[in-house]
Amino acid sequence: MKESQAARFADLMEGIAEKARALTVDRLARAVTLTALGLGAAVLAVAALFFLFVALFRLLAIGVGATAAYAVLGGLCLAAGWMVWRRRSHHG
Repeated sequence: MKESQAARFADLMEGIAEKARALTVDRLARAVTLTALGLGAAVLAVAALFFLFVALFRLLAIGVGATAAYAVLGGLCLAAGWMVWRRRSHHG
């Protein structure tokens, strides 16, 4: 049997709606999900680095004393900052 014109038109409209949804809403939903997961991972990474830094300081403080631990970590931060400053771009 041949499909009626109304059924074919309804199928065409449904196909157009599915295509529009796939190009807009589905992509946006995927982007929002990936952004949320990325932010969550970044927060966990920063927290892990913070606790690692605290643990390193406490281990240094046990070994050489608190004042020397501050000096060592301060020197490491200065050295890291100097290296980043050297690699900066000269654009703009």
